[in-house]
Order: sequence, then C-alpha cells, then structure tokens
Amino acid sequence: MEVAPDIRTGIGTDVHAFAAADSGRPMMLACLEWPGEVGLEGHSDADVVAHACCDALLAAAGLGDLGTNFGTARPEWAGASGEALLQETLRMVNAAGFSVINVSVQVIGNRPRLADRRAEAEQRLSAILGAPVSLGASTSDGLGFTGRGEGVAGIATALIYRPH
Repeated sequence: MEVAPDIRTGIGTDVHAFAAADSGRPMMLACLEWPGEVGLEGHSDADVVAHACCDALLAAAGLGDLGTNFGTARPEWAGASGEALLQETLRMVNAAGFSVINVSVQVIGNRPRLADRRAEAEQRLSAILGAPVSLGASTSDGLGFTGRGEGVAGIATALIYRPH
C-alpha cells in the first residue's frame, strides 16, 4: 500500500495602518516598493502581502505564527524586509521537511492599485518561494478601516507537502 504525502494548508492574515504622510516611510507590498505611495507602520517593513504569506506557511507547517517568530520581542527582525521574512520562513518550512506547493494571497485596501503590477508581484513572490504565488486585490466598498483608507490587510492561504 502506497503512503500518501502529508499535505497541509494554512491561513495567514496581516494588517497594518498607513504611516503619517510626512513619515518618509516607503510603501512595501508583495516585496516591491511602490513609489509615490505612503508606507505602512510596523516593526518590520509592514509588507502585508509577505507577512500574510509567512503566517500561512508557518501555520501550515505547525511552526507558530509571524508574531511568535519575528515579532517585536525579536529586535533582530526590526526593519526587516518582507523578502527576508519570506526567505527565513521558507527555510524553516523546508527544515521541517515540507515543500511549498502554492500560495494565494488577497490584498484588501483602496491603495495602492495592484492591477498594473500584479504580474510583477506574482513573479517576485514566486521566485522567492520557489512555488507559484497568485495575488488578488479587493476594496471593501468604503467599509471598515480599509474602506476609510486607514490601512491595508492581507489574507493568504498556503498549501505545503511533506513526502513520505
């Protein structure tokens, strides 16, 4: 009898408020800089796409969450890029014996507009993780903090496997 691979899924979320318009903080989203956009506040670069992907991958592998692994109690991660967090998350997931099948992430917010750079963002994230990443975006029709333009949220689902 053939043993099936260990296939797991994880869900991750991340939310960050916009920084003050005069903060000079760059907008980092999907491991890309978005010139002309006000950045998000956070312990690291506040890349909600990268952070949601990390959370989903960590959850799928049973390795905790973003805050446990990279939170404010870990000063060595202060100011870290979303790419650095994704690379370390991938290292941890691989060290636990898993490989990434794919990740899907949805951005919720009024800005930045992702449509013109969606393919670039998907290629960048896929290259970092070595697996397909799909990116979607939605507004919240003026509802809640994202609808009021106070911040951006990300929700990701990751699928990983460990061969037997």
